[in-house]
Amino acid sequence: MNRFEGPGGREAKIRYLDGDFQVLAPGAFVRCAVTGEPIPLEDLKYWSVARQEPYRNVEASLERELEINPQLGKPR
Repeated sequence: MNRFEGPGGREAKIRYLDGDFQVLAPGAFVRCAVTGEPIPLEDLKYWSVARQEPYRNVEASLERELEINPQLGKPR
């Protein structure tokens, strides 16, 4: 059994705040909004407060930001 299975292996419900997050429903992980990969709560470091979504890493965060705001990726 892997760490996301069993009774403690539920997906958490989170409210993302500036520099912190609040657990609304307990669980062991959240899913990356870009890749769908599970992110253990102890490893959660990247999220968007405005979009209320978590990201696996900085690359996934940047990918989402460029998807939402494509003008950011264009040279000036």
